[in-house]
Amino acid sequence: MISLGCPDRTGIVARISTFLADLGGWIVEAGYHTDLDTGWFFTRQEVRADSLPFGIDELRRRFATVAEELDARSDWRVSDTGERRRVVILVSKEGHCLHDLLGRIGSGELDVDLRAVIGNHPTLGPITEAHGVPFHHVPFAKDPAAKAESFERVRQLVDEHAPDAIVLARFMQVLPPDLCDAWAGRALNIHHSFLPSFAGARPYHQAYERGVKLIGATCHYVTAELDAGPIVEQDVIRVDHTDDVADLVRKGRDIEKVVLARGLRAHLEDRVLVHGRRTVVF
Repeated sequence: MISLGCPDRTGIVARISTFLADLGGWIVEAGYHTDLDTGWFFTRQEVRADSLPFGIDELRRRFATVAEELDARSDWRVSDTGERRRVVILVSKEGHCLHDLLGRIGSGELDVDLRAVIGNHPTLGPITEAHGVPFHHVPFAKDPAAKAESFERVRQLVDEHAPDAIVLARFMQVLPPDLCDAWAGRALNIHHSFLPSFAGARPYHQAYERGVKLIGATCHYVTAELDAGPIVEQDVIRVDHTDDVADLVRKGRDIEKVVLARGLRAHLEDRVLVHGRRTVVF
């Protein structure tokens, strides 16, 4: 898979397709998009590995020349979609998103290498271990110094696996800026709200007080700005005046699970290209 973002101009598609054709590359999926506001071009190309005369490292080395010609700088990637991606999940007490992901992984629907689940409460340890996945309990105190130590422990546990995705499945802790930077483009959060509306705590209570007719969920990349990272996936579900807060929470949990799974899949399949605060999802 090759993905790239660069300043738009004539001949980009021809340059990439000619490069691949000269190697005998067989393109099986291709997506293109130009952001007219910024003049930025995006593409994602899937190529059959067995159509190339060499492996991914050599493809990456050769495509670097093309990326430089197109002024893509660091905004390009060559990856092997056949490799199982490593994932670590961070949780708290609420288990609906974790249960859903464990089920999808266990059934083979989501073919990933789930290395560990880390929780700031021990609540979800038994279900995690029942699926044969290591669970680590890292308690969090309110004291800032103690909380910093807890985050450092989480960092160690996560980084030892070098994961392709760190999933905050209702982790309910705000990552410090240094972790946001270290995990930029890999840390995915599920927010139980249709952002940018009702950011922060208790969004369903906020939504109920406003009498909304639609509630939703947002999967986004984690940044130092709370609940403001580039959005990967969203969806909504209709509610009405007969629904109380508990109904909104129950219905919202259903949509959270689906949105997180979709967002994670898109990320792991390298379908998400980030440009500033926005994304292109092929």
